[in-house]
Amino acid sequence: MSTSTAPAPIRSRAAWLSNPRNDLLSALVVALALIPEAISFSIIAGVDPKVGLYASFSIAIVIAFAGGRPGMISAATGAMALVIVPLVADYGVEYLFAATILAGIIQVGLGALGVGSLMRLVPRTVMIGFVNALAILIFLAQVPHILLSDEVDGGARVPLNLAMIGLGLAIIYGLPRVTTIVPSPLVAIVVLGIGMTTMGVDLPTVGDMGELPSALPFLALPNLPWTLGTLGVILPYSITLALVGLLESLLTAQLLDDLTDTDSDKNRESRGQGVANITTGFLGGMAGCAMIGQSMINHRSGGRTRLSSLAAGVFLLILILALGDLVAQIPMAALVAVMIMVSVGTFDWRSVSPGTLRAMPIEEIAVMTATVGIVVFTHNLAYGVAAGVLLSAIFFVRRVAHVVKVTSVVDPDQSQRLYAVTGELFFASTNDLVHMFDYDAVRVPVVEIDLTGARIWDTSAVVALDAVVAKFAERDIEARLIGLNRHAEALHTKTSGQVSAGH
Repeated sequence: MSTSTAPAPIRSRAAWLSNPRNDLLSALVVALALIPEAISFSIIAGVDPKVGLYASFSIAIVIAFAGGRPGMISAATGAMALVIVPLVADYGVEYLFAATILAGIIQVGLGALGVGSLMRLVPRTVMIGFVNALAILIFLAQVPHILLSDEVDGGARVPLNLAMIGLGLAIIYGLPRVTTIVPSPLVAIVVLGIGMTTMGVDLPTVGDMGELPSALPFLALPNLPWTLGTLGVILPYSITLALVGLLESLLTAQLLDDLTDTDSDKNRESRGQGVANITTGFLGGMAGCAMIGQSMINHRSGGRTRLSSLAAGVFLLILILALGDLVAQIPMAALVAVMIMVSVGTFDWRSVSPGTLRAMPIEEIAVMTATVGIVVFTHNLAYGVAAGVLLSAIFFVRRVAHVVKVTSVVDPDQSQRLYAVTGELFFASTNDLVHMFDYDAVRVPVVEIDLTGARIWDTSAVVALDAVVAKFAERDIEARLIGLNRHAEALHTKTSGQVSAGH
C-alpha cells in the first residue's frame, strides 16, 4: 500500500523551484483561462469585471505563500459569486468588499480551530459525487459558448464555432502523442488565436466578455458606515462565504492530495484562504476560494509547486494590464476546448462503469447520485456535499444501530446468569438494546451484564442500561454491570440516575 508524502517546507527550494519550466508554462495556461471565468463570475455577481479580475490575481498570489496545498489555484469562483448576488443588488459593491474581509477573518478563525481536520468526515462516495458534479457543471458552463446562445446572430456561426472547438480539442489530445515539451492547451490557445486573427474569423473573443482593467488596484477601506447595522447586514453573507469557500477549497485540496499522492496542511489552507480574502477585500475584489477546474488545468499541464500558483496570479496581472489588447483577441473557442478537456479529465468515468456499480452497495450509489443531482440542480457544490455527508451519516447510523448483540449463559450452579453485550451503544441503537433481554425467563437471583465487547458513546446508552437494570429489579433480580472500560465507567458513574429517557 502506498503512503502519501509530506509537502516540501514553504521556505525550501523544493517548494518553489523543483519544477520551474512546467510550473511556469502551466501557470500561463491557467492565467489565460482565468480571464473569461473571472469576468463571467463578476457578471453573475452584478459587479464590474475588474472586481473579479482583481480578486483572481490577488488571491492566487497570496495563497501561493499562505496556503497549505502546493499547486492549487484559488481565485474568484462561481459558487462565491452566487452567494453575494442579493447583497450587491440590495446594498452595493462596498458591502461586498466588507463581507469579503469579514469572511476572511472567519476563515482564519476556523483554520485556527482546526476545521481542516473535519475533511476526514467526508466519505469517499461524496468525494466522487463532488468531482463528477463539478465536471458536469464545468461542461454545462461551456454550453452557451458552444452554441453561441448569448449572441444575436449566433445560430449561423455555430458550425464554424464547433469546428474551431474541435480543432482545439484535436490539438489538446493529439499534441502529447508527438511531444510534451509545451502544454498542449497552451498550444491550442496560441494556434487558434493566431489562426482566427489572421483569417479574420468572426467568433466571440475574450474581449467580448467585458472590458479589462488598465490600472492596478490600491488598498482602501470599504466606503460604508462602520456600524452594528452594517455588521448585521454583511454577517450572514460572510458566514456563508466562509463556509462555502472552505468546503470547496478543502475538497479540492483533498482531490489534489489523491492525484499527487502527497499530503497537504488543511488547517493552513483554511487560514490561507482567509488571509487571501482579507487582502482581496481591501484591494476591491470579491471573495474567492480554490477552483477545482483551474487546479485540474494546472495539474494536467504539469504544475506542481507553489511557483505555479504564484505565477498564475502574476501572469494574470501582466496579461490584463500589459497585454490586454492582445488577450482580448483570444477566441473563446480555444478556452472552451480547454475547459472541455478539464471536464472530461475531471469526471471519474470508472465510478459509473457497470462493473463498479454492480460491486458498490446500493447506499453508496444513492449517496453519490444524490450528491451529483443536488449540485447540478442547485449549481451549488456546498449543498450537494452537505446532503451527501448527511445521507452517508444516516446510512451509517442505520447500519451500526443494528449490530448490537446480546448473548447469555447460565453458570453451572444455577446461581446467576451472564449476558454478554457487543456493539456500539448510542442513541440509535439503545431502543433495541432494552428489548434484547428475556427478563421473564430468568430464574436466577443475580445477572451480570458484561460490556467488555461494547462501547458506550452517549447518555442515551446510560439511560438504556439503567432501564435494563430497573426491569430486572422489578422482578427482584439483581443486575450487575461488568466489563466497562475507563471511559464508559466514568460516563456511567457521572450520568447514571441523572438523566432520563424523556416522555
